[in-house]
Amino acid sequence: MMKQKHLLGLEHFPADDLAKIIETSFSFKEILDRPIKKVPSLQGKTIVNLFFENSTRTRISFELAQKRLSADTVNFSASSSSLKKGESFKDTVQNIEAMKIDAVVMRHPSPGSSLHLTKYIDSVVINAGDGTHEHPTQAILDMTSLKERFGKIEGLKIGIIGDIAHSRVARSNIYGLNKMGAEVMVCGPPTLVPYDIQSLGVQITHNLDEILDWADAINVLRIQLERMDRGLFPSVREYRNLFGITNERLQKHNKEIVIMHPGPMNRGVEIDSAAADGKSAIILDQVLNGVASRMAILYLFLGGNQNES
Repeated sequence: MMKQKHLLGLEHFPADDLAKIIETSFSFKEILDRPIKKVPSLQGKTIVNLFFENSTRTRISFELAQKRLSADTVNFSASSSSLKKGESFKDTVQNIEAMKIDAVVMRHPSPGSSLHLTKYIDSVVINAGDGTHEHPTQAILDMTSLKERFGKIEGLKIGIIGDIAHSRVARSNIYGLNKMGAEVMVCGPPTLVPYDIQSLGVQITHNLDEILDWADAINVLRIQLERMDRGLFPSVREYRNLFGITNERLQKHNKEIVIMHPGPMNRGVEIDSAAADGKSAIILDQVLNGVASRMAILYLFLGGNQNES
């Protein structure tokens, strides 16, 4: 069991619980390699996936994790709900909880929405992304992937490249990696790197070659093309020239750098296909580890029976 009832973010999450989730993820990864990929650990538990934003990987990953644990899963889509008829957020979630559920996995465009949800319901709340605030389960699967590749997290040098300012993935990774003893450096255009990000215990550079020279692994963030109209960088071509991960650029550094990406990728912008599909990339490992780590999270927060897994 976890020290906290909910998984809302990693900023104040206990480091030993974080380590426990990562270790438990490897147990569930073994289950995913079996011919029958299902265990009865959460049989009888009901979990609602409450998504107020579009999602492919995260939603499918959570749904698969729930089904692999034999939980009953209900998917809620805000676009086809009573919210469209004027029902309040509070009434919607309290009506859902009245149906005797055990947990809610929620993605919402507003920062702090998961914390807000805990004031209205007694069920376990798992944050699947709240605006630009945090995305804790993505950071956990990223750290699980790093532990799998390197055998450790402590002492690793991890670079995060891209739109740091608007990235909930970057924020949760910074909190989590710091707790687990890694060093973190962020890199991007000055307009996309908050000036006060150093207060979170990271180094800053605006030079891609500097971070590639330093890092054991890099996490390449999606450039959100919808932000282009705000003039945060001059053009996609210029961004690619200065910060795009290409094989040519990687080969200049004469060492292996493990490449990660939370998806979805803009191939040819923040990362080229040759780099994304190369032997140093663990992007597809991240996807599978996403299912395993979310199984571990649900299992530990909902008190699954370890003997059954």
